Amino acid sequence: MKLSVLIPVYNEKDTVLEVLRRVGEVPIEKEVILVDDCSTDGTTELLKGLDIPGVRVFFHPVNRGKGAAVRTAIPLATGDVIVIQDADLEYDPHDYPALIEPIVAGRADVVYGSRFLGPHRAFLFWHYIGNKFLNLLTNLLYNTMLTDMETCYKVFRADVLKSINLRSDRFNIEPEITAKVFKRKLRVFEVPINYSGRDYSEGKKITWRDGVWAVTALVKYRFVD
Repeated sequence: MKLSVLIPVYNEKDTVLEVLRRVGEVPIEKEVILVDDCSTDGTTELLKGLDIPGVRVFFHPVNRGKGAAVRTAIPLATGDVIVIQDADLEYDPHDYPALIEPIVAGRADVVYGSRFLGPHRAFLFWHYIGNKFLNLLTNLLYNTMLTDMETCYKVFRADVLKSINLRSDRFNIEPEITAKVFKRKLRVFEVPINYSGRDYSEGKKITWRDGVWAVTALVKYRFVD
């Protein structure tokens, strides 16, 4: 079973090569599709010189957001299973075997890697509270019991993800995916993952404004496509 690793990238010149190295270490048949979202810190120039077997790189001419980069990558994937991988060092690709196991075993259509179930660096307090609120809202709206709706590590049967019509351009891609997965009554598993969260001095980008957009998306997609 072939894994497609989708990596949206924006201003991660200090971490992206290490992420690619760690992805390459995972002993699974895979391809990597990396989409640079018009970086301004030298990431674009770094990636233009990249020549790694199994890694394809695409470039947005203007900055559009994480969701847009993910949506660019999805139709390019040729694997049986798709995982979304951030280009920072918060998430550990060595968790891939555990993440894809429920899909490989035929027990799940989608798998979420939960930061709250596995070993993790201490969270920023208000990010922790914000995540807890978004999880509660998700569970109330969609009658489920997720512990980590906003996790980057969302893994899909490729045919399932490609059949979902996604519209979001920015970080609200996470709640949109979640809403549409649960509205379709897909089989969703959660597994614990390792997490090493960054703070803003280390390059973290998500802010309280993204939380507002997440709430809006969760409510909106409960009632519309």
